[in-house]
Amino acid sequence: MTTDPETEPGVGSLAGVHVLDFGRYVAGPWCAQLLQCLGADVVRVERPAGGEDRFLFPISDDLGAYFLHCNRGKRAMTLNPTKPAGREVVARLIKWADVIVANVPDEALLAMGLDWDSVHGANPRAVLATASTFGTTGPYAGRVGFDGIGQVMSGAAYMSGYAGEPMKSFAPWVDYGTASNLAFAVMGALFARQTTGRGCRVEASLLGTALTATGHVLIEQSAIQRGRGATGNRHPAAGPSDLIATLDGHVLVQVVGDAIFARWCSMIGHPELVDDPRFASDDLRGENGPELTRLAGEWCATRTTAQALEEFAAASVPAGPLLSLQQVIDDPHVASAMMERAERDHDGGTVAVIAPPVRLSEGGAALGAHGPALGAHTDQMLRAVGYDQAEIDGLRAARII
Repeated sequence: MTTDPETEPGVGSLAGVHVLDFGRYVAGPWCAQLLQCLGADVVRVERPAGGEDRFLFPISDDLGAYFLHCNRGKRAMTLNPTKPAGREVVARLIKWADVIVANVPDEALLAMGLDWDSVHGANPRAVLATASTFGTTGPYAGRVGFDGIGQVMSGAAYMSGYAGEPMKSFAPWVDYGTASNLAFAVMGALFARQTTGRGCRVEASLLGTALTATGHVLIEQSAIQRGRGATGNRHPAAGPSDLIATLDGHVLVQVVGDAIFARWCSMIGHPELVDDPRFASDDLRGENGPELTRLAGEWCATRTTAQALEEFAAASVPAGPLLSLQQVIDDPHVASAMMERAERDHDGGTVAVIAPPVRLSEGGAALGAHGPALGAHTDQMLRAVGYDQAEIDGLRAARII
């Protein structure tokens, strides 16, 4: 089911919470999208010509897949906040907002009138949520970057790929993780505001998110200088845990823990491996992973992917197929439980979209109907903060909106 924030009453845990989304690309917009999934009224603010992220991975002349994925159910307005008249609009919008989301450097926040002093001075109850590449302290504060910077500077890319051939992930998990962390912090700030009556600034960084994901191997390195390196698809501290070829594709096998290892040994007809000292623990199975991968490969090589997965499931051994993008869309579980058809934009076309990543038995909100057209709600928002039509026409003539 979809909703339109212009016509449907607010529902969800965050119904009545007003969010200004000055985000760009993923980290800011996806944070605001998560808040929208809980019922917040989110207004996406873009430059008058539209932001770059509106057109990434284009699916029509004026809409990209990234924008549709990260901006469902939001309202949209255009604004140039760097001009004096635009900053006046920003000041009025801040008074309307409960949360302001912006993933831009601090100097850009200052230029737009979205720095913490300006926000808190205009609306002491507002929460300012910011994301950056490196955070606001330390030698690299203020430097700009994208998802991949977090991947390569956290050790994640070093541990991926193969020795001498590091590889970052295609999926921008650092961006989405940062957005999730930021939304988590916003919820905490809104909860605290119920007691204090005050908002606060919450921050997240790409590098901080990436370092969280590699924190366990960084602890190990600092404690015992293990010096781990890349092992491709094979897990360095468990086994067999690798991407294995079948007769017609590949499956990822993930055996972790003694109980699952014992079940896997029985499944492939080698129960004696349980007592092999080379495989006595997860760490040893990781060290001797090539041998376990070889055995897993021999077993899978005689089966189709479907046959292998059926036997893995029967033995309660974790495994999953390697899917192409179209195979993901066609997968029966994804299609029935994790994907919906939604309006592409205002032209009536539909596309497959991923459902919200969390569900609540109470307090959730339906998916938004579509990604908003550029500036579709500009006049509506300006009227809401006190501008009359003549003033709105003047702002448009001056290219402020």
